[in-house]
Amino acid sequence: MKVEAKNIMNSKVISVTIGTTLKEAVRIFADHKISALPVVDMEEKLVGILSETDIVEYCSTLHVVPMLDSSGWISPYENPGEIYDYKQGFELLEKTKVEKLMSRKVVTVQKDTIGPDIARIMKKKKINHVPVLDKEGKLCGIIARADLINYLASTGE
Repeated sequence: MKVEAKNIMNSKVISVTIGTTLKEAVRIFADHKISALPVVDMEEKLVGILSETDIVEYCSTLHVVPMLDSSGWISPYENPGEIYDYKQGFELLEKTKVEKLMSRKVVTVQKDTIGPDIARIMKKKKINHVPVLDKEGKLCGIIARADLINYLASTGE
């Protein structure tokens, strides 16, 4: 029996819609301990994907850096004289929408894509997450590298 994406994927996908702010996305990353967020339109069709890396790279240009725990993101400014910059960094996170940073060319698979093909795609494209789409193009799951490893470990294959 060939293992298909539908057997490996996490069907409880946490996603955001266009118009979601980076501040909201950062909170979702921290609260759910995930590293990628599919971005969907109002019909649940995938329009992009946002990764922690996208946010970290963007925030580094704003002088806003992540904390090491899940309590949120802070600015590295410690000097009270730099409070304006600190506040400005957070205001940018509140104003910036996910569509500004998300990758629009998303590598996806279908529910019936077989496991070895998923692994090859992830390796070739150097990606850690693959959204799974149904026949109508709607987001129905996501596969992270850890999902592949966990599945293999649980089945002994």
